[in-house]
Amino acid sequence: MSITVAKKNELKEKFGRHATDVGSPELQIAVLTERINRLSDHFKENPKDNNSKRGFFILIGRRKKLLSYLRRKDYQSYKALIKELGLRR
Repeated sequence: MSITVAKKNELKEKFGRHATDVGSPELQIAVLTERINRLSDHFKENPKDNNSKRGFFILIGRRKKLLSYLRRKDYQSYKALIKELGLRR
């Protein structure tokens, strides 16, 4: 499940470092979290969609790697981001 351009722009304004930011770890984590949340809702309605689960687990792994990178590089930003997104770490 992809997210709309409007939602991505909203996340860019909220989590981006500057107006033209497209690749900061904070923004990437926010976009991945939005996609993961949408897929979680999809799996509640379609529990037998095993083909999409593979992509879901790939997204979770990518987000985990980005979170560990951000934790190493900028711990304060990491703490603020997980609090803002409501992640359990």
